Amino acid sequence: MRFRVLRQMDTHARARQLIDAAHAADPQRAADGRAAELVYADRMEAWVERLVAPATPALRLAARAQHLERWLVPRTTFPEGRAGYLTWRRSLYTRQAERARELLLAAGVDAAEAADVATWVSKTGLRTNLGTQALEDAACLVFLENEIGAFAARHADYPREKFVDILRKTWRKMSPAAQAAAAALPLPDGIAALVREATG
Repeated sequence: MRFRVLRQMDTHARARQLIDAAHAADPQRAADGRAAELVYADRMEAWVERLVAPATPALRLAARAQHLERWLVPRTTFPEGRAGYLTWRRSLYTRQAERARELLLAAGVDAAEAADVATWVSKTGLRTNLGTQALEDAACLVFLENEIGAFAARHADYPREKFVDILRKTWRKMSPAAQAAAAALPLPDGIAALVREATG
């Protein structure tokens, strides 16, 4: 039994290494010089660990695989507009899920566990699958805590109503626990006012 537990720990560690090696190839760099997707993976895993106690090794791996090799499929490779955006996003979910499964299996992770990770990363069963919801919650919280300022700067041409609508949709995707965590975030005044309007 002890050998089996140690073997599982080894396979999870190998899977983590494979996922992070894939992230390290991201050409975009964060402020600290690390690959942007490694920074994102750390933030996703940290939020999952805060929201789910205890977070299983598989769920932590899924959190790290949320944007697995996303940089290989730029948004510009799909048509402009909302339909193009949704098609791009769905294709990413499928691609990232299959790539995560592939890496976990290569690391020796059990096939059923690898399938669970693929389900969560593909966003299958949102609201009904606890693992999928945990990843969605973490992604929304990473967006609100770390990305919303840059997003607003990139889309300064958006009217206020559009920002409020985006935040309202983000809020609706989160579980009550994630909403409570989001409400406690120290957001810039302008962003906080938009969030209050979206959630009020």
